[in-house]
Amino acid sequence: MKDADREEVKHFTERYWHAPFVMSTGRKFYPHQEHGFIERRDGEIVGLLTYRIEGDVMQLLTLNSLLEGQGIGSSLLLSAIEAARESGCREVTLITTNDALRAIGLYQRLGFRMVAVNVGVVDEARKIKPEIPLVGERGIPIHDEVAMRLTIKPYIDNDK
Repeated sequence: MKDADREEVKHFTERYWHAPFVMSTGRKFYPHQEHGFIERRDGEIVGLLTYRIEGDVMQLLTLNSLLEGQGIGSSLLLSAIEAARESGCREVTLITTNDALRAIGLYQRLGFRMVAVNVGVVDEARKIKPEIPLVGERGIPIHDEVAMRLTIKPYIDNDK
């Protein structure tokens, strides 16, 4: 993501996350202030992934794909995994909600593993961000966070 994209990413976040910030593990993050990858069609954002790196861990903050079934989410995730590897990260982590069944399936197909369920954390986050929906995909009540992790394997240089 370029600095010139930040204002547009802020508006995108407000539209699709109902505020200029997102909540993860009880913390506020402002995606437009972080790193990320954007997919555009006809100049418009149709996919966005944002992340931050702390130490040797990349934490994914947001993933949006407005055109389902076109590989946008997968492409953005693969770009992030590559960026993590290039940055020397040993793992990529993310938090999603208990209703995000399609997203959880995508993450698992790319090698992410569930490492924790943070029970009731979304209910607590609503005290800070009441815009968080009560019900999500397929009418599933949203209460919990699902923590996932991908262990990054370093490049092996066979020429050495």
